[in-house]
Amino acid sequence: MLTTRVIYDGLRYILGGGLRLAKGHLPLEHHAVPEDFFGIGVASNADPATDAYVIAQLRRLGIRQVRLDLSYDDLIGFQGRFCDALLEAGFSVTLRLIPPFESARLMHTAEEQTHWQAFINTVIARFGTRVRQIEIGNTLNRKRWAGYIWPGYYAAWQIAHQTIRPHGIPLLAANIQDFEPLYNVHLLKTLHNKQQLPDIHSNNLFVERVSEPERFDHRILKYRWAKLLKYNLVKKARLLQKIGCDFDVPNTVSTGAFWAIYRIERKLAHGEQKQADYLTRYFTLLAASGAINQAFWGTFICHREGLISDGLKDAEYPALERIARYQSADGNLTDYRLYPSFFAMQTVVARLSGAQYVGAVATNMGLEIHDFLQGGLHIHVAWTVDGKAVPLVDVYSQATLTAAAYQHRDGTDLVDETPDLICETPIYLSWPADFKLDMVEKPGIKLPLSIDTHVADTRYFSCARQGWSGLMVVRNQVEAAQLLEALNPETLSPPQKSDSLRHARNVIWTMPHPFDENGQVAIKKPVKMYWHKVLLDKNRPTKARRSWNGAMELLRRGIATPHPLAFFEKIGDKSLKQNFYICEYAHIDCHIGQMFTAFSAGETSYLGVGQETVYAQLARFISKMHYAGCYFRDLSGGNILVKIENKSTLSFSLIDTARARFSDFGVPMYQRLADLTRAGQKLNWPERERFLGHYLGLSGSQLCWFHKVPFYLYDSKVWLKRRVGRKGIRKLGQRLRGLFS
Repeated sequence: MLTTRVIYDGLRYILGGGLRLAKGHLPLEHHAVPEDFFGIGVASNADPATDAYVIAQLRRLGIRQVRLDLSYDDLIGFQGRFCDALLEAGFSVTLRLIPPFESARLMHTAEEQTHWQAFINTVIARFGTRVRQIEIGNTLNRKRWAGYIWPGYYAAWQIAHQTIRPHGIPLLAANIQDFEPLYNVHLLKTLHNKQQLPDIHSNNLFVERVSEPERFDHRILKYRWAKLLKYNLVKKARLLQKIGCDFDVPNTVSTGAFWAIYRIERKLAHGEQKQADYLTRYFTLLAASGAINQAFWGTFICHREGLISDGLKDAEYPALERIARYQSADGNLTDYRLYPSFFAMQTVVARLSGAQYVGAVATNMGLEIHDFLQGGLHIHVAWTVDGKAVPLVDVYSQATLTAAAYQHRDGTDLVDETPDLICETPIYLSWPADFKLDMVEKPGIKLPLSIDTHVADTRYFSCARQGWSGLMVVRNQVEAAQLLEALNPETLSPPQKSDSLRHARNVIWTMPHPFDENGQVAIKKPVKMYWHKVLLDKNRPTKARRSWNGAMELLRRGIATPHPLAFFEKIGDKSLKQNFYICEYAHIDCHIGQMFTAFSAGETSYLGVGQETVYAQLARFISKMHYAGCYFRDLSGGNILVKIENKSTLSFSLIDTARARFSDFGVPMYQRLADLTRAGQKLNWPERERFLGHYLGLSGSQLCWFHKVPFYLYDSKVWLKRRVGRKGIRKLGQRLRGLFS
């Protein structure tokens, strides 16, 4: 479908300034969100009880706008029956008419055009003007899904246009997939020349591959240009609206988008919760954009991307993507389960339908706060980008916070659990419309603060007392008080060196767990800061905060680390040593450095676990970490803890997390090798090659000479540090003292 003509029309439009839109990445202020803004794609199955179930859940959701896919065989099947049921129940139905794949592929032939004409005639005769609108086209720019070639699609459109328009039913075209404006320009230009323009311009405004709804799109001229070009969801919506207006089609709708849970879980934990976060953020941004008349979630019932699971997680997915044709709601009613995204949708529909958008309080700086007016209330929808958190007191005055009503993303009123933070899970704050909001000027993320939002039965409590600040993660206010009493930063003091787990640049020691009689906590505090580090780190977060952030990001991405409990930092401390990081103490069997030392000495097993088992399982662990976007930067053997289960299954966790860096994309090979050189430093070369073989084999690669170069360089660095660096100087001093003693 990407023909020379498509490229020519698109580039001519772009070079003529068609995609130029001043401040296009910012939402338009002061506009109304349509009452019928929210919609969803629906389907049923052979069981008539499913019709009633879907209708009941749609009413519970508060949605009256639905999209239904119909093809030739559906008119005598359950989808036709279901369409009648929806119309009789008073729903506003958008029909998407889809020929079978082979019919679409051959639509340029007279025979298939005859079949298409007959199908449309039957649809009009059966459903007539009871439907709200009809869409012609399904992911038109994905030939492998839709089947169309351009001549065939234009023939199908002409037949639909001539047959349906006389009945006064609005027509939508052409369901372009993702943001690929070359297709939109070519399509609308061609239909404009044919005098066959649609009434509404339709597009599936996906941003799933960009991960977060508000993120600038790295796929447009790659990563280095993403922040410069600022192609975020709002800008894409506004540009699609502009393209439509430039070709005399002022109304634009997004008829399908979703986040597939299994794709989220490739890199993040808590996939179901993340889907719900993204849904709220996506619809809020589209509502704020002022560019879209309607926005639909793609599929209602599906274990991968629906709001309701069909219970078929291990079943084979249909050969044709559901965004191209949502053919049926699979599974059995008894196995259906509401995802968190169902309740997130329910809440955003209730709060934003028909609201007036006032403007963005904060946007595009890691913090999103959007101001709406509805039902006599100011409603702020607030969240951060993934993994980050902002204290509410850094955004609102205490008086404004006291007067606010709080609601969770899923609609739960937060009365007894008023949050201290804005995080990646959206919250709704509301005040009477005439209340004078007192806010911090230009709110944003002042110092990076990471949290793992979706840990069950935990809450985050800020600490601000007697010159100290920090954060705690516990189950409730009682545990927060117990932690502060037992581990008050004012009275915390490191033990003697002999009683510490470690005492060098940092001191690490253990203490009894404040609310677990059988547990312990590990505490880390800097005790030595070299002058150059004081100079370089004075504008950076403290070591305690960096350790906390690293641990939280690991947990968010499904990588184990001893669970953080708190960090505290002295306000105004210029020494950079008055800070504490506190986590649960890990009871382990050994660390990887001990295992690798034994293997280098010729042992074939350690604590009963064979070396091949260790290499294979550690390789999988590190590969998962790298795929999840973690470049650890301090992956020494002593920082990889090992717990042996069932004599052959190893559980790994990481400590010393302050240096880790994170991205939303996989770690490049040169950084992977930098981590592996530290992990495998204690192995001799034959064992290193065996370990690397396991790691590289996971991605189908083989060990080559350039994989070894970083190991030689790191070995040289270690040799120099031991002989010339601080350790070398210390050893030289010890030898000289020995000579003269």
